[in-house]
Amino acid sequence: MNFKIQREALLKPLQTICGVVERRQTLPILSHVLLVSDGEQLNLTATDLEVEIIATTKIENATAGEVTIPARKFLDICRTLPDNCTIDFKLDGERAIMRAGKSRFTLSTLPASEFPNIDVADDGNKFKISEGALKSLVDHTQFAMAQQDVRYYLNGLMLEIADGKLRSVATDGHRLAMCEMAADVTGMEAKQIILPRKGISELARLLDGENKEVEIEIGNNHIRLVFEELTFTSKLIDGKFPDYQRVLPQNSDKNLVLNRESFRQALTRASILSNEKYRGIRLLMDNNTMRIVANNPEQEEAEEQVELEYEYDALEIGFNVTYLLDALNAINTETVNLALSDSNSSCLITAVGEMAAECRYVVMPMRL
Repeated sequence: MNFKIQREALLKPLQTICGVVERRQTLPILSHVLLVSDGEQLNLTATDLEVEIIATTKIENATAGEVTIPARKFLDICRTLPDNCTIDFKLDGERAIMRAGKSRFTLSTLPASEFPNIDVADDGNKFKISEGALKSLVDHTQFAMAQQDVRYYLNGLMLEIADGKLRSVATDGHRLAMCEMAADVTGMEAKQIILPRKGISELARLLDGENKEVEIEIGNNHIRLVFEELTFTSKLIDGKFPDYQRVLPQNSDKNLVLNRESFRQALTRASILSNEKYRGIRLLMDNNTMRIVANNPEQEEAEEQVELEYEYDALEIGFNVTYLLDALNAINTETVNLALSDSNSSCLITAVGEMAAECRYVVMPMRL
């Protein structure tokens, strides 16, 4: 197996796939990248047994073959070589030899037959969506995923196909983020799948905001996304996601319309003096004014005032300020709507105006 390739043509796909490679591996083969040449193009594959990314690039003067080489060393060599140089790669027994200009590197290899691959059974569950649309769904909800929760099904993002829509939902039990948009899922049965945190973080990195189509293929245990020069595969979390519809407040009798940026800045300033562990702040509404109050064990206090139309009974309610800020940062309209009932009920935050996806954010109250 040998080939020639421009440094830049190899570096970009290598950087794309190497995010999957963990620095500490129990299996040595998982620290390697699989190279497969058919004589015209090179496939580069990296996996951690949960997520797999395959990138494709063109090569010259090539012969067919396959081998695995240490991913990080291969990436570091390519990264530090001069711009626009030509890399000459050759397999010599159990060693890989790389030459570029006056540089020469000899790398150890492992047999390609030992490299694990993830198979996705073809269940016929396929549809296409633009990268920008999928990126919007992921970006607007992934922050609400749980971290290392014993309820393992919360440590991921749920994607749902139903009613001609694609919906993304994430919750950690204290807040919930939900976004949906129309998608061409004609003929597909209603389905819910949960992608793990690692899969979502890698997918968010791969997606760009363009209108290029990506094909999504859903199997029993895996999801596969096929891009122009990339194939992304992730295992799914085996579990039942909570009934998120029950969490959405239905009968809130107080609707507060606020300037998103003014509210966000006031919360940010008040949060400086909130309890570092619990991050609690109080909202006190009365007479067309909202007071935002934060204090901490050092007896320090911050108070902000925000003007709004408020003609309901006085209300005091506590929240984790980080949860409110995360929701406001995910919304990009000028104004937002806060739907409230009483001091023991959840707050529903929605955008006022047009957004790429229809999003709803629920934040549970705190006792302060």
